[in-house]
Amino acid sequence: MIEIWTEKYRPKRLDEIKGQDDIMSRLQAFVANKNMPHLMFSGPAGVGKTTAALAIAHQLYGDTWRDNILELNASDARGIDVIRGAVKDFARTRAVEDVPFKIIYLDESDALTKEAQDALRRIMEDYVQTTRFILSCNYSSKIIPPIQSRCAIFRFKPLPKDTVIEMLIEIAAKEKYLLSWKAAELIYEASEGDMRKAENLLQACASVAKKEKGSIDTPFGKKYETEFSIDPSQVSAIV
Repeated sequence: MIEIWTEKYRPKRLDEIKGQDDIMSRLQAFVANKNMPHLMFSGPAGVGKTTAALAIAHQLYGDTWRDNILELNASDARGIDVIRGAVKDFARTRAVEDVPFKIIYLDESDALTKEAQDALRRIMEDYVQTTRFILSCNYSSKIIPPIQSRCAIFRFKPLPKDTVIEMLIEIAAKEKYLLSWKAAELIYEASEGDMRKAENLLQACASVAKKEKGSIDTPFGKKYETEFSIDPSQVSAIV
């Protein structure tokens, strides 16, 4: 079975997430205290918002993390009533570890209408004893003030170009592919800084790589033996 690289190499801990150091440091403090307010993560796609939410769950709940986080997409056409029902069922029981709350991760929350956001605000209030919401959005300005005021807001920055390139080279090396800096640069440009999109493009490029043994010392100081190489011409054929 072919693994999706975006999931295979998704960081499991906050300190493994690159390019958002200040935010990760502040989130680590919440995890250490096993207490946090509702959170709002704003910023462009592919910069670590979902990964940070899942890392919080991994660190708080350990092996039972999947039982203690509910992932919902606010742009789902089924609307706020489905969200309300899912939250009600999920929040009925407390977390199974020594953490006094479960987590509800609501992606694309800025896609909700004002009426739906008003309903979401009431849901957040009704279940504050047993749940914490993490809202993800591209633009926090599209979230109504009453919800914003109930959240600690974290603004994720676009990832630095070199950070994306270095991570791509590292992932490729772990999969035994030698990815040149120039080839990685082309993937970065095609992905427009979206790390998730960049990883998907990298995996697509791997399908046309040529068999060529080699080795690489990656930017993170690790040495890998490689069996394939990906050069700029092969990337250009994909992107």
